[in-house]
Amino acid sequence: MGEITSFSSPVLSIEQHDAVATVWLDRPEARNAMGPELWTDLPRAMHAVSEETDVRVVVVAARGPHFSVGLDLKAMGSVLSGDGDDDGRGGGGGGDGSPAPSMAARARKSRREVLRLQASISAVALCPKPVIAAVHGYCIGGGVDLIAACDIRLASADAVFSVREAKVAIVADLGSLQRLPAIIGAGHLAELAFTGKDIDAARAREIGLVNEVAADADAVHAAAAALAGEIAANSPIAVQGTKAVLAANEGRTVAEGLDYVATWNAGMLASDDLVEAMMAFMERRPPKFTGR
Repeated sequence: MGEITSFSSPVLSIEQHDAVATVWLDRPEARNAMGPELWTDLPRAMHAVSEETDVRVVVVAARGPHFSVGLDLKAMGSVLSGDGDDDGRGGGGGGDGSPAPSMAARARKSRREVLRLQASISAVALCPKPVIAAVHGYCIGGGVDLIAACDIRLASADAVFSVREAKVAIVADLGSLQRLPAIIGAGHLAELAFTGKDIDAARAREIGLVNEVAADADAVHAAAAALAGEIAANSPIAVQGTKAVLAANEGRTVAEGLDYVATWNAGMLASDDLVEAMMAFMERRPPKFTGR
């Protein structure tokens, strides 16, 4: 077990064990509420694990009793509301005689900030390596946005999920409404998003939000590590190629998808990993893939 030394953050940490890197939400004292540092550092963390050649699989997990209670409204509320003018001097026509920002200026600033937060979550989805979410405790609002950007989701029995934004007068805008239809279906998403209700791990598994439910936080972290190890044992060229092809299927017909994967494999079939797979099969031994 070691750390990726190129990365440091007050709210995230990265540990690497063999070919698996775990990105930890590491603000347990605040139940991993998503404040300003998280939105800046999450893309940096995903870049670090993406660029680390020895890493083949990424796990996203959390320190403390909860995965995340979502957006830190105290820290982020004024930013998202667009308070302050376009040059960031602060809002409300202050004592310096400056005029209050117009509604249009506030809207522009708010939109820019939402786009920045969206890009932070999208950095998880755009990671070229498989990403597994290991969820325990509360996974609320922005926490659901985060796990929706992962490829696979596992949960502990005490996990609680909520697309909570409607309860705080916000339209969920960081990816849940866009990514969850392909994961749980439009009807289940509509129910969760319109009501803002909590669902437990058993319901989350029933609707397909999570693949597996483990006994507790330790068990779900162990399950994620085991699954990551199983994936990491395969050729990283094939695994990352599979993720790329799955992503490329979105918005394409079956015929277009087949054409895309044919082109992909035409460039990748002459790999050392394929030769190793064939040799291992003939020699009746486990293959040792190098990613070359």
